[in-house]
Amino acid sequence: MQGFSILSLNQRFRQNWKNKMAQNENENKNELSEADKTHKVQSLREMINSAEKTIQSAKAMLLQLEGKKKTGRRRKIDSDGDGTVIEGTFDGQIMIGTDGKQYPVPANYASKSKLVEGDMLKLTITLDGSFIYKQIGPIERIHAIGITSQDEAGNYYIIADGKPYKILLASVTYFKVEPGDEVAIVVPRDIDSSWAAIENVMQKGKDKVPEIVKQEDDAVNKGSVVEEWTSDMEEIKKETKEDDPIHSTQLGQTETKQNDSQGGEQKIKVEG
Repeated sequence: MQGFSILSLNQRFRQNWKNKMAQNENENKNELSEADKTHKVQSLREMINSAEKTIQSAKAMLLQLEGKKKTGRRRKIDSDGDGTVIEGTFDGQIMIGTDGKQYPVPANYASKSKLVEGDMLKLTITLDGSFIYKQIGPIERIHAIGITSQDEAGNYYIIADGKPYKILLASVTYFKVEPGDEVAIVVPRDIDSSWAAIENVMQKGKDKVPEIVKQEDDAVNKGSVVEEWTSDMEEIKKETKEDDPIHSTQLGQTETKQNDSQGGEQKIKVEG
């Protein structure tokens, strides 16, 4: 049935072409007026449009017969007075155009726009060679919270829900992210992405509370040791006085200082 449809399209196209050519030959025999020329040009344009539609239909049927599915958006490469326009998909670092080519995406633009894998972009290449990007089809997103880490090669990544996500270095610079920082990220909802976009920094790693608490605990423990040691020395002196009468007498003849009720100092000499 599909083969018959393709054959029918081809036959109709050929027949229309023959009819138009015969009509053109007849018209060429006589001198054409300006109105006739305009009509002829319009007829030729319609023939071209009809031929293009026939080719597209034939290609679609061919894909079905071969068991292939048409993926992605229809190729769109337009050229106008302002430059060339190309649509494509962001893959985390670059744009894959519908023409199959790779186009560099400025890292600063990707970071500030929080682009994720699967976002549709439109690139306009101006006459002077400038690249102008615009996000035209954001993909569905989900949010997550992760911890920043860095490998031996210096590459940054975010670990969220047990999975590491790569991030652009421009995002690290823009948000001033450091290893250990807790950050909020966005990732595609329906794509198993290897890249993430940083949305914000939740908590800096160096400001975490456990380290401060540990220092306070150490200070308390040190103070406790000093107090216990001082108490032991007082007990040793007291025991020494009681056990050694000579030493006790000598200590008794020593001048000591005692604060009186007025807050001053007075010397008291005790005779043994």
